[in-house]
Amino acid sequence: MNDLLVIGAGLSGLMTAYTAAQAGLRVKVIAKGLGALHWGAGTIDLFGYAPAEPKQPVARPLDFVAGWLSAAQPQHPYSLMGAEQVAAALDSFVALTAAVGLPYGGSQKPSDNLLLPTAVGAARPTFLAPQAQLAGDLSRDEPMLIVGFAGLRDFYPHLVAENLAKLGQQARAVLLPFDLLTTRKDSNTVQQAQGMDNPAMRSKLAAAIKKVIQPGERAGLPPILGLNASVQAWTDVQSQVGAPVFEIPTLPPSVPGMRLFIALRDKLRQMGVRVEIGLEATGSSAGDSGHIEWVETKTTSRPLKHRAHQYVLATGGIMGGGFDSDHTGRVWEVVFDLPLTTPQQRSKWFRPAFVNPEGHPVYTGGVLTNAQMQPLDAAGKLVYDNLRVVGDLLANDNPILQRSMEGAAVATGYAAGLDLARVSRN
Repeated sequence: MNDLLVIGAGLSGLMTAYTAAQAGLRVKVIAKGLGALHWGAGTIDLFGYAPAEPKQPVARPLDFVAGWLSAAQPQHPYSLMGAEQVAAALDSFVALTAAVGLPYGGSQKPSDNLLLPTAVGAARPTFLAPQAQLAGDLSRDEPMLIVGFAGLRDFYPHLVAENLAKLGQQARAVLLPFDLLTTRKDSNTVQQAQGMDNPAMRSKLAAAIKKVIQPGERAGLPPILGLNASVQAWTDVQSQVGAPVFEIPTLPPSVPGMRLFIALRDKLRQMGVRVEIGLEATGSSAGDSGHIEWVETKTTSRPLKHRAHQYVLATGGIMGGGFDSDHTGRVWEVVFDLPLTTPQQRSKWFRPAFVNPEGHPVYTGGVLTNAQMQPLDAAGKLVYDNLRVVGDLLANDNPILQRSMEGAAVATGYAAGLDLARVSRN
């Protein structure tokens, strides 16, 4: 029997599995589908915007967590863990990405947020980014050449350059022929990235960029520089262009997120962790015992029971499918029916203003936990002694509003993995 069953294959579940497996636990991961990595920018947003100043990006998020957040929101997941453990989780993630050959880095000023351009030319605060995005940091001085391709959907270089110029950045745009990317008449960024795994295609692209880039500029591209050989692709193109090259994430499916998922999944498999996609957890056996015996998943023939000594729930919140709801406004957690702080009336889900600095209760509601990520009821009593809850399921957090989704996933997954390692040693 496995020491640990992780339910969910998003970043929080994969980070939990890695931390626990690194400590010697026998781990298995099951999931209904792929996690939010396939939808995001592939970056690690630690804390982007403070509730008190929703229009002003947080400059130093770890200092913010240690200071204002811990005092004003002591039940926030970061506050429960403490800033030191959050920092340790990020260090562990950086070391992991370096080990799997997909290195992540941060600002040139340690502990500062990066400000990276979006696909519409806005500035987006984030703490860690793949190496291929770092040269896009808006704190750098080099002017930008935004490179697009005629006929490529969802990336419009002149729009990006125009909006960056409004932010005070030196930026211009150029359109290159679509056939530099592919011989297909139509393709998305995932297919284009796969094509750039071919060294000949990379050389063709680099030669075209080199013809239009000016001395001192850095080149911004959509995320097309390889899928399975992305670091080599980015290195080759940058070397052949002879100038800094960076990617700007576009709409899903997320090429940078897919790269990270593939790298983490392969690393876990090398560590002996089974990662099984296509298994939807629908129930469990525990009752009033306070100890989970098994988790049940749907299959094409009959329900399948999964047994382990410990369990981690990482199925995502209201947007990830970890919670469900009905027409009456009732919201419930779908595997263990854990107590939620989410309002149970539809009229209480949203505040009157669509853009509200406090966020909407339906998104901030979730599962209460202690510092070990174990679920608690409304009275603060432990619900199950062998269950941890991580990621977007947690209460007192609004990761989309505050730009902290991936940071919370990494930190809570790391905290749960460490505590499970501690329990296994005792």
